[in-house]
Amino acid sequence: MSAFRDGLFNGKSVFVAGGTSGINLGIAQRFAALGAKVGVIGRDPDRAARAAASIGEGALGLSADVRDYAATRAAMEQVAAAHGAFDVVVSGAAGNFLAPALNMSANAFKTVVDIDLNGTFNVFRGAHDLLNKPGASLIAITAGQAINASPLQAHACAAKAGINQLVRVLAMEWGPDVRVNGISPGPIENTEGMARLAPDAASRAAYYERIPMRRWGEIDEIAEAAVFLSSPSAGFITGTILDCDGGSQLGDASRQSLERGMG
Repeated sequence: MSAFRDGLFNGKSVFVAGGTSGINLGIAQRFAALGAKVGVIGRDPDRAARAAASIGEGALGLSADVRDYAATRAAMEQVAAAHGAFDVVVSGAAGNFLAPALNMSANAFKTVVDIDLNGTFNVFRGAHDLLNKPGASLIAITAGQAINASPLQAHACAAKAGINQLVRVLAMEWGPDVRVNGISPGPIENTEGMARLAPDAASRAAYYERIPMRRWGEIDEIAEAAVFLSSPSAGFITGTILDCDGGSQLGDASRQSLERGMG
Protein backbone atom coordinates (compact mmCIF):
# COMPACT_ATOMS: atom_id res chain seq x y z
CA MET A 1 0.00 0.00 0.00
CA SER A 2 1.34 3.43 -0.96
CA ALA A 3 1.65 6.23 1.57
CA PHE A 4 0.80 8.70 -1.20
CA ARG A 5 -2.66 9.80 -2.28
CA ASP A 6 -4.31 8.40 -5.36
CA GLY A 7 -3.83 10.53 -8.46
CA LEU A 8 -0.75 12.32 -7.14
CA PHE A 9 0.92 12.02 -10.56
CA ASN A 10 -2.17 12.39 -12.75
CA GLY A 11 -1.13 13.91 -16.07
CA LYS A 12 2.58 13.58 -15.29
CA SER A 13 5.05 11.88 -17.62
CA VAL A 14 7.61 9.45 -16.19
CA PHE A 15 10.51 7.79 -18.02
CA VAL A 16 12.42 4.85 -16.50
CA ALA A 17 15.64 3.55 -18.06
CA GLY A 18 16.20 -0.08 -17.17
CA GLY A 19 12.52 -0.20 -16.25
CA THR A 20 11.80 -3.64 -17.66
CA SER A 21 12.57 -5.68 -14.54
CA GLY A 22 13.35 -5.63 -10.84
CA ILE A 23 13.52 -2.42 -8.85
CA ASN A 24 13.10 -0.16 -11.86
CA LEU A 25 10.00 -1.95 -13.08
CA GLY A 26 8.56 -1.66 -9.58
CA ILE A 27 9.23 2.08 -9.66
CA ALA A 28 7.52 2.41 -13.04
CA GLN A 29 4.50 0.44 -11.82
CA ARG A 30 4.18 2.61 -8.71
CA PHE A 31 4.20 5.87 -10.67
CA ALA A 32 1.59 4.44 -13.04
CA ALA A 33 -0.59 3.39 -10.11
CA LEU A 34 -0.48 7.01 -8.92
CA GLY A 35 -1.70 8.28 -12.29
CA ALA A 36 1.47 8.89 -14.31
CA LYS A 37 1.95 8.17 -17.99
CA VAL A 38 4.98 5.87 -18.07
CA GLY A 39 7.58 4.86 -20.63
CA VAL A 40 10.38 2.36 -20.01
CA ILE A 41 13.40 1.16 -21.94
CA GLY A 42 15.53 -1.96 -21.77
CA ARG A 43 17.79 -3.89 -24.11
CA ASP A 44 15.39 -6.79 -24.73
CA PRO A 45 12.36 -5.77 -26.86
CA ASP A 46 10.22 -8.69 -25.66
CA ARG A 47 10.92 -7.91 -22.03
CA ALA A 48 10.16 -4.23 -22.71
CA ALA A 49 6.79 -5.17 -24.20
CA ARG A 50 5.94 -7.40 -21.23
CA ALA A 51 6.97 -4.68 -18.81
CA ALA A 52 4.71 -2.14 -20.53
CA ALA A 53 1.79 -4.57 -20.34
CA SER A 54 2.38 -5.06 -16.61
CA ILE A 55 2.54 -1.31 -15.99
CA GLY A 56 -0.86 -0.66 -17.47
CA GLU A 57 -2.83 0.93 -20.27
CA GLY A 58 -0.93 3.48 -22.30
CA ALA A 59 2.52 2.51 -20.99
CA LEU A 60 5.28 2.39 -23.59
CA GLY A 61 8.03 -0.23 -23.55
CA LEU A 62 10.89 0.38 -25.97
CA SER A 63 14.18 -1.32 -26.73
CA ALA A 64 17.34 0.75 -26.25
CA ASP A 65 20.76 0.23 -24.69
CA VAL A 66 21.74 3.07 -22.34
CA ARG A 67 25.34 2.71 -23.54
CA ASP A 68 24.15 3.99 -26.92
CA TYR A 69 23.34 7.68 -26.56
CA ALA A 70 21.62 8.01 -29.93
CA ALA A 71 19.34 5.02 -29.34
CA THR A 72 18.52 6.18 -25.82
CA ARG A 73 17.75 9.69 -27.01
CA ALA A 74 15.54 8.38 -29.83
CA ALA A 75 13.52 6.29 -27.37
CA MET A 76 13.10 9.26 -25.05
CA GLU A 77 11.92 11.43 -27.92
CA GLN A 78 9.33 8.80 -28.83
CA VAL A 79 8.01 8.62 -25.26
CA ALA A 80 7.96 12.41 -24.90
CA ALA A 81 6.06 12.75 -28.18
CA ALA A 82 3.40 10.38 -26.87
CA HIS A 83 3.24 11.44 -23.20
CA GLY A 84 4.57 15.00 -23.09
CA ALA A 85 7.63 16.49 -21.47
CA PHE A 86 9.06 14.39 -18.66
CA ASP A 87 8.27 15.29 -15.07
CA VAL A 88 10.33 12.40 -13.68
CA VAL A 89 13.27 10.50 -15.18
CA VAL A 90 14.76 7.47 -13.42
CA SER A 91 18.07 5.99 -14.56
CA GLY A 92 18.50 2.50 -13.18
CA ALA A 93 20.09 0.27 -15.81
CA ALA A 94 22.94 -1.68 -14.21
CA GLY A 95 25.30 -4.59 -14.71
CA ASN A 96 27.22 -6.54 -12.09
CA PHE A 97 29.00 -9.79 -11.33
CA LEU A 98 31.51 -11.02 -8.76
CA ALA A 99 35.14 -11.15 -9.90
CA PRO A 100 38.56 -10.31 -8.46
CA ALA A 101 40.30 -7.52 -10.33
CA LEU A 102 43.08 -9.84 -11.54
CA ASN A 103 40.52 -12.15 -13.11
CA MET A 104 38.59 -9.31 -14.73
CA SER A 105 39.33 -8.23 -18.27
CA ALA A 106 39.55 -4.57 -19.20
CA ASN A 107 36.43 -5.08 -21.31
CA ALA A 108 34.50 -6.57 -18.39
CA PHE A 109 35.39 -3.58 -16.20
CA LYS A 110 34.46 -1.18 -19.00
CA THR A 111 31.12 -2.89 -19.60
CA VAL A 112 29.87 -2.24 -16.06
CA VAL A 113 31.13 1.34 -16.06
CA ASP A 114 29.52 1.92 -19.46
CA ILE A 115 26.14 0.61 -18.35
CA ASP A 116 26.02 2.14 -14.88
CA LEU A 117 27.92 5.42 -15.06
CA ASN A 118 27.99 6.33 -18.74
CA GLY A 119 24.42 5.08 -19.07
CA THR A 120 23.26 7.40 -16.30
CA PHE A 121 24.95 10.34 -17.99
CA ASN A 122 23.40 9.40 -21.34
CA VAL A 123 19.90 9.19 -19.84
CA PHE A 124 20.12 12.45 -17.90
CA ARG A 125 21.92 14.40 -20.62
CA GLY A 126 19.57 13.10 -23.29
CA ALA A 127 16.51 13.96 -21.23
CA HIS A 128 17.44 17.51 -20.30
CA ASP A 129 15.66 19.38 -23.09
CA LEU A 130 12.69 16.99 -22.84
CA LEU A 131 12.04 17.83 -19.18
CA ASN A 132 9.07 19.78 -17.87
CA LYS A 133 10.96 22.65 -16.26
CA PRO A 134 10.89 23.97 -13.59
CA GLY A 135 10.06 21.14 -11.24
CA ALA A 136 11.44 18.08 -13.04
CA SER A 137 12.92 15.31 -10.89
CA LEU A 138 15.85 13.11 -11.96
CA ILE A 139 16.69 10.02 -9.92
CA ALA A 140 19.72 7.75 -10.32
CA ILE A 141 19.66 4.27 -8.82
CA THR A 142 23.08 3.79 -7.23
CA ALA A 143 24.32 1.36 -4.55
CA GLY A 144 26.25 1.11 -1.31
CA GLN A 145 29.40 0.12 -3.22
CA ALA A 146 29.75 3.82 -4.02
CA ILE A 147 30.79 4.37 -0.39
CA ASN A 148 31.95 1.01 0.93
CA ALA A 149 34.73 -0.75 -0.91
CA SER A 150 33.77 -4.36 -1.60
CA PRO A 151 36.14 -7.13 -2.68
CA LEU A 152 35.27 -8.64 -6.08
CA GLN A 153 33.40 -5.43 -6.96
CA ALA A 154 36.05 -3.06 -8.37
CA HIS A 155 33.93 -2.31 -11.43
CA ALA A 156 30.68 -1.68 -9.54
CA CYS A 157 32.36 0.36 -6.80
CA ALA A 158 34.00 2.65 -9.37
CA ALA A 159 30.80 3.03 -11.39
CA LYS A 160 28.52 3.72 -8.43
CA ALA A 161 30.95 6.23 -6.90
CA GLY A 162 30.90 8.04 -10.22
CA ILE A 163 27.09 8.07 -10.26
CA ASN A 164 26.96 9.66 -6.82
CA GLN A 165 29.29 12.45 -7.89
CA LEU A 166 27.44 12.92 -11.17
CA VAL A 167 24.21 13.40 -9.19
CA ARG A 168 25.84 16.10 -7.06
CA VAL A 169 27.38 17.95 -10.00
CA LEU A 170 24.18 17.94 -12.06
CA ALA A 171 22.21 19.14 -9.05
CA MET A 172 24.54 22.14 -8.89
CA GLU A 173 24.53 22.83 -12.63
CA TRP A 174 20.84 22.25 -13.36
CA GLY A 175 19.19 23.82 -10.34
CA PRO A 176 16.78 25.48 -9.83
CA ASP A 177 14.84 24.07 -12.80
CA VAL A 178 15.72 20.41 -12.22
CA ARG A 179 16.25 18.45 -9.01
CA VAL A 180 18.75 15.58 -9.22
CA ASN A 181 18.94 12.89 -6.53
CA GLY A 182 19.90 9.26 -6.10
CA ILE A 183 18.55 6.26 -4.26
CA SER A 184 20.97 3.70 -2.84
CA PRO A 185 19.09 0.45 -2.19
CA GLY A 186 20.42 -2.22 0.12
CA PRO A 187 19.77 -5.92 -0.46
CA ILE A 188 16.33 -6.15 -2.08
CA GLU A 189 14.23 -9.30 -2.36
CA ASN A 190 13.35 -10.75 -5.77
CA THR A 191 15.97 -8.90 -7.78
CA GLU A 192 18.46 -10.23 -10.28
CA GLY A 193 21.30 -8.41 -8.55
CA MET A 194 20.80 -10.15 -5.22
CA ALA A 195 20.30 -13.48 -6.93
CA ARG A 196 23.83 -13.06 -8.26
CA LEU A 197 25.41 -11.63 -5.11
CA ALA A 198 23.72 -14.03 -2.68
CA PRO A 199 22.89 -17.17 -4.67
CA ASP A 200 22.53 -19.63 -1.79
CA ALA A 201 21.05 -19.92 1.70
CA ALA A 202 24.36 -19.37 3.48
CA SER A 203 25.14 -16.11 1.68
CA ARG A 204 21.58 -14.89 2.22
CA ALA A 205 21.82 -15.64 5.94
CA ALA A 206 25.10 -13.74 6.15
CA TYR A 207 23.44 -10.67 4.62
CA TYR A 208 20.50 -10.89 7.03
CA GLU A 209 22.77 -11.13 10.05
CA ARG A 210 24.76 -8.01 9.22
CA ILE A 211 21.79 -5.69 8.52
CA PRO A 212 20.35 -3.78 11.50
CA MET A 213 16.79 -4.37 10.22
CA ARG A 214 17.49 -8.14 10.01
CA ARG A 215 15.75 -8.47 6.66
CA TRP A 216 16.08 -7.62 3.01
CA GLY A 217 14.11 -4.75 1.56
CA GLU A 218 11.13 -4.92 -0.78
CA ILE A 219 10.93 -3.45 -4.28
CA ASP A 220 7.88 -1.46 -3.17
CA GLU A 221 9.98 0.30 -0.54
CA ILE A 222 12.38 1.61 -3.18
CA ALA A 223 9.43 2.65 -5.34
CA GLU A 224 8.01 4.65 -2.44
CA ALA A 225 11.36 6.41 -2.02
CA ALA A 226 11.34 7.37 -5.72
CA VAL A 227 7.80 8.73 -5.42
CA PHE A 228 8.80 10.76 -2.37
CA LEU A 229 11.83 12.30 -4.10
CA SER A 230 9.62 13.30 -7.04
CA SER A 231 6.75 14.61 -4.93
CA PRO A 232 6.12 18.15 -3.65
CA SER A 233 7.22 16.92 -0.21
CA ALA A 234 10.79 16.76 -1.53
CA GLY A 235 10.69 20.10 -3.31
CA PHE A 236 13.78 21.42 -1.49
CA ILE A 237 15.84 18.22 -1.81
CA THR A 238 18.51 18.00 -4.51
CA GLY A 239 21.99 16.51 -4.73
CA THR A 240 21.07 13.90 -2.11
CA ILE A 241 21.76 10.17 -2.11
CA LEU A 242 18.94 8.56 -0.14
CA ASP A 243 20.02 5.30 1.52
CA CYS A 244 17.12 2.87 1.53
CA ASP A 245 19.00 -0.12 2.87
CA GLY A 246 17.82 -1.15 6.33
CA GLY A 247 20.93 0.41 7.84
CA SER A 248 23.39 -1.57 5.72
CA GLN A 249 25.65 1.45 5.25
CA LEU A 250 26.15 1.74 9.00
CA GLY A 251 28.37 -1.32 9.11
CA ASP A 252 28.23 -4.83 10.53
CA ALA A 253 25.35 -5.08 13.02
CA SER A 254 25.61 -8.85 13.46
CA ARG A 255 25.26 -10.20 16.98
CA GLN A 256 28.85 -11.38 16.87
CA SER A 257 30.04 -7.88 16.01
CA LEU A 258 27.93 -6.30 18.75
CA GLU A 259 29.15 -8.84 21.31
CA ARG A 260 32.77 -8.10 20.40
CA GLY A 261 32.09 -4.42 20.87
CA MET A 262 30.67 -4.98 24.36
CA GLY A 263 33.34 -7.45 25.38
